[in-house]
Amino acid sequence: MYARTAANAYANVGVQTGAMSASPHRLIVMLFDGARAAIARARFHMEAGKIADKGMAISKAIEIIDSGLRASLDHGASAELTGNLDALYEYMTRQLMLGNLHNDDERLFEVDKLLADLASAWSQIDPAAEPQQQPLRPPEAVSVGV
Repeated sequence: MYARTAANAYANVGVQTGAMSASPHRLIVMLFDGARAAIARARFHMEAGKIADKGMAISKAIEIIDSGLRASLDHGASAELTGNLDALYEYMTRQLMLGNLHNDDERLFEVDKLLADLASAWSQIDPAAEPQQQPLRPPEAVSVGV
């Protein structure tokens, strides 16, 4: 029992330390990862029939989406993009609640897929990444008359 508590404490310190030193971009990546991990745990618990654990995992995913991803939207940026993301996060939250209520794995799967797509797009706009260099192209073929 003590070893499990110590291991959990160690893991929490690692996450907190990573969050404190992470860039804002990296923090969003961590939120996507955390929400997806919580959904994966919820799906596992749903399959195992562990209703209370499933509910706690779904609550964690909802908290990350609402209090993390949704709360971090920059409403001073593109109103259309921000509005679309806000509506999408609200939709995800509703799907998770309905998935929990009806024990509907398809809803959890859908939200996980949406988060994966957003995380993929987000990772491609990393401002800390070095600019992509254009690949070298071979020189144009030169025909030499003989």
